[in-house]
Amino acid sequence: MDVCARLALWLLWGLLLHQGQSLSHSHSEKNTGASSGATSEESTEAEFCRIDKPLCHSEDEKLSFEAVRNIHKLMDDDANGDVDVEESDEFLREDLNYHDPTVKHSTFHGEDKLISVEDLWKAWKASEVYNWTVDEVIQWLITYVELPQYEETFRKLQLTGHAMPRLAVTNTTMTGTVLKMTDRSHRQKLQLKALDTVLFGPPLLTRHNHLKDFMLVVSIVIGVGGCWFAYIQNRYSKEHMKKMMKDLEGLHRAEQSLHDLQERLHKAQEEHRTVEVEKVHLEKKLRDEINLAKQEAQRLKELREGTENERSRQKYAEEELEQVREALRKAEKELESHSSWYAPEALQKWLQLTHEVEVQYYNIKKQNAERQLLVAKEGAEKIKKKRNTLFGTFHVAHSSSLDDVDHKILTAKQALSEVTAALRERLHRWQQIEILCGFQIMRLSMPRLPMVAIG
Repeated sequence: MDVCARLALWLLWGLLLHQGQSLSHSHSEKNTGASSGATSEESTEAEFCRIDKPLCHSEDEKLSFEAVRNIHKLMDDDANGDVDVEESDEFLREDLNYHDPTVKHSTFHGEDKLISVEDLWKAWKASEVYNWTVDEVIQWLITYVELPQYEETFRKLQLTGHAMPRLAVTNTTMTGTVLKMTDRSHRQKLQLKALDTVLFGPPLLTRHNHLKDFMLVVSIVIGVGGCWFAYIQNRYSKEHMKKMMKDLEGLHRAEQSLHDLQERLHKAQEEHRTVEVEKVHLEKKLRDEINLAKQEAQRLKELREGTENERSRQKYAEEELEQVREALRKAEKELESHSSWYAPEALQKWLQLTHEVEVQYYNIKKQNAERQLLVAKEGAEKIKKKRNTLFGTFHVAHSSSLDDVDHKILTAKQALSEVTAALRERLHRWQQIEILCGFQIMRLSMPRLPMVAIG
């Protein structure tokens, strides 16, 4: 029994001793962790006071410095206290996903190839973002981060640019509890954008807002001015085109007037020719009747001289007298149909030659007018086609083609009017000459007179 009792007591003592050692070890570990955390916090505060003594007693600045220190630690792979070129390049490519980090790399390092915590903190304080107001941070959140749904939360917390480093590090308490971001993708997006802003300064979207506003205003003014200028030019072009169309209508009327006058001339010449033919036939008929009357009178005379009976002779004499009277009446009619003065044949030839030369000069003038008319029509057609193109109205309004076409139209119209007036005057003048001379001068197709007649 003594042996068993001793064994039981020994086992119980060993168990109690083991528990005591375990408790002692656990308590020792807790004390060690607490002292380690306190030491780390004291180390951070001491380092911050060494680097930036005026701000080391500000709790907000202390939190920002700790965030900057964590960013530096995240980039410093070999933990030697400096971020070299290779470490920053690797960080930009792998953590920030920059495929071509050349510009960012140059911005981060500048002329310093090794970046310490102090360098990073001073660069952050010199950044424009450090002095951002709440409104500027919210604008950054909306335009650059593109998370406008958290605007109210940011405004309630009054987050300024000083808090940007705390947004750039992974902090579940900050993003989840304080900012109330339940979406993991939103937390990650905010962290990456904030990290980019802390390291490289404000993004272009927020860096030149005033310049953008100015450029926008200038663009609007230029756009409105351009639209107004285009409207004025379009209206001017339409008015000028309207005037040109009126000139074209006047040109068409002048062309039609010349055409109508030529038709009338053609018709009058046809009628005159018909009258001349009828006149020739009538004169021939009268001459034939006079000859018949003379022949009949001669026959009656011969009968009268050959008869012996007085009564028969008297009868034939009366019939002969009647035939002579009839011949005289017809001769009188023929004389009445002719003018009191009949132009000699040489004068007829000279007048016909003069008329032919005048017609040739008229035809040359008419051809020139028709050529000017064709050029004016082609120019007007080109203007119409240009106005149907994209910048046709603007081009037509600023080119001299519209004025040139307008001038060509007026010139062609004047030429046609001169040709029409010349034709009308020539027609009237030669009609009066034909009436006075008593023979036809104007013909549809008169053969050229031989040069002998001119000489």
